[in-house]
Amino acid sequence: MKIASLSNNIEYHESRPTIQVLLESESGKELRIAFKEGQVMKRHRTPFPIVVEIFDGCIDFGVNGDVHTLKKGDLIALDGGVPHDLTATVDSIVRLSLNRGDTAKRVEDVAKTSQ
Repeated sequence: MKIASLSNNIEYHESRPTIQVLLESESGKELRIAFKEGQVMKRHRTPFPIVVEIFDGCIDFGVNGDVHTLKKGDLIALDGGVPHDLTATVDSIVRLSLNRGDTAKRVEDVAKTSQ
């Protein structure tokens, strides 16, 4: 059994989203992405399907040029290879569910290059 919290020990980086692995299992990984208002994860693709939950706040989520405003409690699922970007309109916490074949490092690299 593993236990994690989306709301405890949240850290924000001043210039880019903060990525933290909360859980890893045989089926996948659960990451928390903490955004300060205005922070961006630029357009990128994932090699595997993902599910994104807005745990708190509000994110403008771009998919293939269309922007979807997602608020606390909203979920979005994407197939692998779909271009997408995220912009926090307020301080926000995002839960990202990754396939076990995907890596947190890939997500961290997107955040680092989005400054």
